[in-house]
Amino acid sequence: MMPATRMQAIDMLKDWVDDEYQLQHALAVEGVMRYCAEKLGEPNVKKWGLVGLLHDLDYHEFPDQHCIKVQEIMREAGYDEDFIHAVASHGYGMCCDVKPEHIMEKVLYACDELTGLIVAAAIMRPSKSVLDLEVKSLKKKFKDKSFAAKIDREVIKNGAKMLGWTLDELMENTIMGMREVAYEIGLGHQDEEDDE
Repeated sequence: MMPATRMQAIDMLKDWVDDEYQLQHALAVEGVMRYCAEKLGEPNVKKWGLVGLLHDLDYHEFPDQHCIKVQEIMREAGYDEDFIHAVASHGYGMCCDVKPEHIMEKVLYACDELTGLIVAAAIMRPSKSVLDLEVKSLKKKFKDKSFAAKIDREVIKNGAKMLGWTLDELMENTIMGMREVAYEIGLGHQDEEDDE
């Protein structure tokens, strides 16, 4: 099984994560996963979104057992093995040996780190928004190793290669997915928000 509703998944996430940045990251990755599922014509957009939403469920409480502990937590909750595999696979080669096999898993692996770079790039803009961030600008930040230095560029490159996408395609799809949830993750245009 997987969560019956998005609300159930959010409740579960909040049981394990109380860090605001981590919650926004979960929503960002969910947005990217849903966007990519729709763009690729995948039939189960909901599942893609829920995998994105819950991918870091164990990170806040168990950073040293990330992608390992989540498997236990989800098994105890009665989740299907394919859902557990999908969630854990984004840590492949970093903190676990669960390899991304399905396209959904490859997208998660590829976009996870990249969303962090996009957040860092967006908050440096005058608008503090992802809505006007373009690939060209993001690529400059990607090439500047001192910018958001903790973001592993090799993981992002490997993810694009795994998908058979160019780096530009991966960046474009990830930006577009994050635009879908820009206000939820605090990266909508600040002046528009103030006008409401």
